[in-house]
Amino acid sequence: MSRLHALARRAFLLSALSPLSARAEAEPGWAALRQGGIVLFRHAIAPGGGDPPGMRLGDCSTQRNLDAAGRAQARRIGAAFRERGIAVGAVLASAWCRAQDTAALAFPGRVAGEPAFDSFFADRSTVAAQTEAARRLLRGWSGPGALVVVTHQVNITALTGIFPASGEGVVLRRAEGGDLEVAGRIQP
Repeated sequence: MSRLHALARRAFLLSALSPLSARAEAEPGWAALRQGGIVLFRHAIAPGGGDPPGMRLGDCSTQRNLDAAGRAQARRIGAAFRERGIAVGAVLASAWCRAQDTAALAFPGRVAGEPAFDSFFADRSTVAAQTEAARRLLRGWSGPGALVVVTHQVNITALTGIFPASGEGVVLRRAEGGDLEVAGRIQP
């Protein structure tokens, strides 16, 4: 077998198995959520990056927002929780419309704003203080049920070192000693 043929065969096998491996990777995350874990979701699909010039919180018409695919993705997040019987204790979200809308579509009537999870993409001067405030809040979670947070890539990366895709969840659980560790990742 030629080297090119072997590489093509390996790529095919990996792509054929990827849905299985993604599902297997997600299961520890779902298990942690059943035990009152925490999930940090990046808001669902909102095309573009950052916000337009003149963006104002509280005025969604000035922000980058979810598109139809993002709204459908947000609904799938909530459906996945319901299908798996995950009890949700609280839902916190950034003040940005795309985070609020993701949370509201996934978990209607459950969303509370939390400034510790607001985006610092455009103003990096708040990274350290905001990330520490978010860590304190997350460490203080004791349920009952899972804590769902809908925030932004920059916030999740600062907290976990992971760069999540739109709508992806990074699941945390309490480690020995009280700190938080990554338990898994879930896709909507």
